[in-house]
Amino acid sequence: MNGTTQHAAGGTGGLRVVVVGATGNAGTSVVEALAGCPDVASVLGLARRIPDWRPAGTTWAAADIDPGGTDLVPLLTGADAVVHLAWKFQPTHDPVTTWRTNVLGGIRVFDAAAAAGVPALVHASSVGAYSPGPKASAVDESWPTHGWPQAAYCREKAYLERFLDAYEYRNPATRVVRMRPGFLFKRESASQQRRLFAGRLLPAQLVRPSLVPAVPDLPGLTFQALHTDDAAAAYRQAVVLPVRGAFNLAADPPLDAAGLAAILEARPLRLPLPPVRAALSAAWRLRLVPASPDLFDAVLRLPLMDCSRARDELGWSPRRTAVEAVREFLDGLRGQAGMDTAPLAA
Repeated sequence: MNGTTQHAAGGTGGLRVVVVGATGNAGTSVVEALAGCPDVASVLGLARRIPDWRPAGTTWAAADIDPGGTDLVPLLTGADAVVHLAWKFQPTHDPVTTWRTNVLGGIRVFDAAAAAGVPALVHASSVGAYSPGPKASAVDESWPTHGWPQAAYCREKAYLERFLDAYEYRNPATRVVRMRPGFLFKRESASQQRRLFAGRLLPAQLVRPSLVPAVPDLPGLTFQALHTDDAAAAYRQAVVLPVRGAFNLAADPPLDAAGLAAILEARPLRLPLPPVRAALSAAWRLRLVPASPDLFDAVLRLPLMDCSRARDELGWSPRRTAVEAVREFLDGLRGQAGMDTAPLAA
């Protein structure tokens, strides 16, 4: 798909920012955070399908980052910063398709930013890029980013980390920032995330306190979450401040079976891992659930992250707890919430 547009007119002295993948869970929050920032003059949102959603100070262009897709250089020329968020989670049964978009498409964005002379590149990496690590203590940004090789999501995030290592060496004048958030939730992402990860086996109306009797308590089931708007505030800071490198992003407390059970007014139920994993694998192979068992394996191995660097260098701290983010998401799930963009449509 090809598309052209002009950058939105902005005030003199403000930053011109291009957001690639501007209509998804993270993208909509990042666009809103940048559009409301006094240091930003204009935002250009790139997406495969232009939405009806029209935040102030933002213009849109249709763009396909896949190999052979839109020429991205003209769209990035003149930008002070590019924020790359575009990501394809499905189809998990066809990893070649996700590789083309996530890895090869991501590289096209990075190369186009270099060709356009963009001075700052902010990339959405993930906790999923990290190698397996501890659950009893937190790791900083120096923890290895080799991912969990069986899971396509982790493999692709880790590959882009290696590509950016070389990219920074070739483009020393470019300020490269890698954001590594935990799991992102907001009310408006509920319908999309249900489609991506749970599928039709999760009736939205049943995810409410008193109707979920138990939460499986599995070895390694401890993870970090964050409200998407809080993550977007960190992205905004990474755009406007002269920072480089990686930043962990997560809210307290880390969530485990007991924490999830408390949210759902259920009880944690200790279960052996092999039969649970086998049941998920069978459901995935029968295409009853879209999330792969390999991603489930990765979640059980992800380290907990220390977010001190984001607090110290970005002046960032989340406004909502992880529990509040998940509660809001579950409320959106029950209400089949969404937004007026193609990825977030209810």
